[in-house]
Amino acid sequence: MNERLMRAALEAAARGWHVFPLRPGSKVPALHGERTCTRTGPCAGGHAKWEQRATTDPARIRAAWSRAPFNVGIATGPSGLLVVDLDTPEHKGSSDAPDGATTFRALCERAGHAVPTTYRTRTPSGGEHLYFTAPNGARLANTAGTVADSVDTRAWGGYVVAAGSITPTGPYEALCGPETAALPAWLQAILQPTPKPSQAPSTAITGQSRRYADVALANEARNVATAQVGEREAKLFRAARALGRFVAWGDLPRSVVEQALQAGGEAAGLSASECRSTLRSALNWSITHNQARRDAA
Repeated sequence: MNERLMRAALEAAARGWHVFPLRPGSKVPALHGERTCTRTGPCAGGHAKWEQRATTDPARIRAAWSRAPFNVGIATGPSGLLVVDLDTPEHKGSSDAPDGATTFRALCERAGHAVPTTYRTRTPSGGEHLYFTAPNGARLANTAGTVADSVDTRAWGGYVVAAGSITPTGPYEALCGPETAALPAWLQAILQPTPKPSQAPSTAITGQSRRYADVALANEARNVATAQVGEREAKLFRAARALGRFVAWGDLPRSVVEQALQAGGEAAGLSASECRSTLRSALNWSITHNQARRDAA
């Protein structure tokens, strides 16, 4: 058992993925916590958590996995990964909702693409993990429900259980070859945090913010209209997310934003139905999450 799990850890590390031990038969990190830290070894400079201690060093991996049949955790952030977790509705406490794989497939179709061919694993619950290479310079965080129901992601601050690990409910199994695709641009647009507006002076906030909103609307509409094939959906989604906050704050009517971005999307070559679907979901999300004006005193 130790040998097989050690091999799984070494194979993951050979791909450049940073691994650390999980408790045997579990998904819980096997490393000590801060309260019991002796401040020695890897923690000599202060307590190091699992994300900091994850490694690709074969010697360290062999030393760790020779002690016990640890399951294998992959720290997604240091590994340069964004992993999409497609859950089953039963795992989320519902039995009649569509599963994560079905929802994600529908999202891909709406973006005009097939489900990406990339390295993936099956989880013991029947879900799937899709591995993507994160863009250089993009520090993406974990999400839960941001993409869609039963579609979560793991990046910085998160980890996934590697293929070859075993839990009481079953194993984690690789479903296809080792190739890891780049994160699709349209999916990155959903995951990338909306930039915060610059702080405005406390006086005349309303007038200034409306002028700022008008300029932002013109810029975003132009960016969407000039988008190239392969980036149109992502730019439309990002523009709607960015402008939705002005709708929430009362600086722009929703109908004005929808009309401008709909025209821009169609000018770029998207169909009317694609534009409406993207705008509806992106604006709904942005309005819901931007009820409080961030530049208020």
